[in-house]
Amino acid sequence: MARAIATTTTVDRAALVEFIQDRHRAVLVTTRADGSPQLSPVTAGFDDGAIVISTYPDRAKVANLRRFPEATVLVLSDEWNGPWVQVDGTAEVIDAPASVEPLVGYFRSISGEHPDWDEYREAMVAQGKSLIRVTPLRWGPVATGGFPARLA
Repeated sequence: MARAIATTTTVDRAALVEFIQDRHRAVLVTTRADGSPQLSPVTAGFDDGAIVISTYPDRAKVANLRRFPEATVLVLSDEWNGPWVQVDGTAEVIDAPASVEPLVGYFRSISGEHPDWDEYREAMVAQGKSLIRVTPLRWGPVATGGFPARLA
């Protein structure tokens, strides 16, 4: 059986956006008060120039971002062995009610149109949902796992 060779592909911003906009599985990395990393598996979208993540205001990731507004997002493919990319950026948390329209953009970026936007907006307010926006500042290459070329 042929061995898969690990790859890294440097991409510009347009190619980064193209890569991440259809991938919604991600790991958000924030910084705890003691400086250690805190990781959260999340569903992410891409809207208005940023990676967007729906959350609740009382989550650890939100407290961490309010204290230190920088984050890393590891964007994964649906298939475990698929390509991934690490994106580092500045983060902001938007709370309800200001979060409602950005949450509409979040939903659209992942699922398309909702059957009843008024109902969705009401649910976001009732749940007190917040939105995290991570604006990409730097990113690693799009990578795949596998053997080093010298071993394949």
